[in-house]
Amino acid sequence: MEIVALRPFGELSPFRKEMDRLWNRFSDETPFARTFSEMWSPSVDISETKDNFVVKAELPGLEAKNVNVSISGDILTIRGEKKTEEEEKDEHYHRVERYSGSFQRVFQLPSGVKADKIEANFDKGVLKVTLPKVEEAKKKEIEVKVK
Repeated sequence: MEIVALRPFGELSPFRKEMDRLWNRFSDETPFARTFSEMWSPSVDISETKDNFVVKAELPGLEAKNVNVSISGDILTIRGEKKTEEEEKDEHYHRVERYSGSFQRVFQLPSGVKADKIEANFDKGVLKVTLPKVEEAKKKEIEVKVK
């Protein structure tokens, strides 16, 4: 009598390998997948303090001169471009996963800001945009009175 290890999902292993193979083939060879690899979108955190909205965007590998911040009404737009590195004459890539190309992120702000007081600072690959709120947008505490 021979002892055989029980593998309840063992029969699914070849199926999974085949699906992985097909997916990798699809993502490496189609123009559709190439579109995704050429576009990128930086990660963004948006927070709110009593006086400001703060937007932080991760833009590794960019310089401040390659980033544009604009506001129109209650719409904040951050756009820029990360250049592709030139391949060295004797260098041949086997895989390229770092993002490059243009990007644009557009955000609708929940209330008014003082457009003339907006500040944008770029440090160590992080863009920080501080948008001061207009007085009407600031949170006000209302005292509850007892009668």
